[in-house]
Amino acid sequence: MAREAHKDKVVVITGASSGFGKGAAIELAPLGARLVLAARRADLLDELARECRTRGGAAVACPTDVSRKEDVERLARTALDAFGRIDVWVNNAGVGAIGRFEDVPLDVHEQVIGTDLLGTLYGSHYAYRQFLRQGSGVLINVASEQGFETVPYYSSYAAAKHGVLGLSGALRQEIKQNGITGVHVCTVMPTAHDTPFFDHAANYSGREVKAPSPLHDPENVVKAIVRLAHDPEDKEIVGADGVVKLAMSNLMPRATEKMGAKQMHKTQMEKPRPAPNSPGAVHAPMPEGTEVSAGRRG
Repeated sequence: MAREAHKDKVVVITGASSGFGKGAAIELAPLGARLVLAARRADLLDELARECRTRGGAAVACPTDVSRKEDVERLARTALDAFGRIDVWVNNAGVGAIGRFEDVPLDVHEQVIGTDLLGTLYGSHYAYRQFLRQGSGVLINVASEQGFETVPYYSSYAAAKHGVLGLSGALRQEIKQNGITGVHVCTVMPTAHDTPFFDHAANYSGREVKAPSPLHDPENVVKAIVRLAHDPEDKEIVGADGVVKLAMSNLMPRATEKMGAKQMHKTQMEKPRPAPNSPGAVHAPMPEGTEVSAGRRG
């Protein structure tokens, strides 16, 4: 059933060199999907494309910096040149910067927005226009629980993810108001998961990066992406604590905001050991963090 649902579907995945993107590619390959893999780390993309082909899928690697509009346009052309259509587009590439707002360099804030929000905008634009031409397609935008709530020290990341939720919601409204059928826009909102995100994050907190708790298995998000590619839904929160946080923020917004801020301050700014500043992978890719999971959960 699963193989029949995904066989020969053309799926574009950004941020495919690690984390959720890599996991989704590995999961979709044996189901017969035709994959177009995008990330900045070309060597890792080539390795992943070969692995996907050995698993039974067709795969093309397309090195892409999603913050560059021309790169994303080239990614869409690569998919169409290789396979003639695009059935699913997953906007998954993302970076973060941790630290007091004033301590994070402005160019780092800008690049977080460029990757997480503008990258999603560019991908959505090219995918959505192609879906309208075809009369079908599924757009999956990976946001975050930070899209509907906030914590301190992730300011530009939270701003970008709020934007991703807004963009996705507006597109769904346009689809409904214009009577468009066959085109779907999904928003995935993971809570904290054990991916290399925290290895890649820029860090200007003066402390070692401490991943929030609880930290979930990234395979949960991978499975959600694969399922939505076949059975699209408007929104999906991945992580039970995210469902609870959303309910609490609706019922007790002030108290929830206060508790979340206090917990994050203690987790990131008080408990970890001192550490030097690091630009992480915000401006340029780094060799660390190449797997679906970062291994923090043991």
